[in-house]
Amino acid sequence: MDYDTFLDTVTRRAPVPPDKVEPLTRATLETLAERLTRGEAEDLASELPKPLKEPLVSPTPEAESFGLDEFVDRVSRRAGVSPDEAREGVRAELSTLRDAVSDGEFRQVLSQLPRDFEALVGASGQEQP
Repeated sequence: MDYDTFLDTVTRRAPVPPDKVEPLTRATLETLAERLTRGEAEDLASELPKPLKEPLVSPTPEAESFGLDEFVDRVSRRAGVSPDEAREGVRAELSTLRDAVSDGEFRQVLSQLPRDFEALVGASGQEQP
C-alpha cells in the first residue's frame, strides 16, 4: 500500500476532518514507536512506504509500558485533536496498518500491545480490499 492509499483509507475509516488525517497518522505512528520495542518498530517500518517510516523511529530500545487511554491521550496532544477524534483516528490507523502489512507483522505488533488495542481494531468492521 502506498502513502496516498494509506491516507485515503484512513480518511474513509475515521470520522475526522480530512485535514486531520495526516497529523493523526504521524502522531499515531510516533506513539506506536514509543510503545513497541525498537526492533519491532523497525520491522513494522520495513513494510510501510517511506513517509510512514520516519515516525516509527523508536526513541529507545525498550518499549514504554502504557495502555490504550494513555496512547490516545498522547495522540490527541500530538495531533491537536480531541480525545474522541484521537480514539477514532487510532482505530482507523491500526485497521489500515492491518491491511498495509503482512498478517504476521501485524500480529507481532499486537503481541506487544494490551488486549484493548486488539478489541479496538476488531471493532473497525469489515476490512477494505
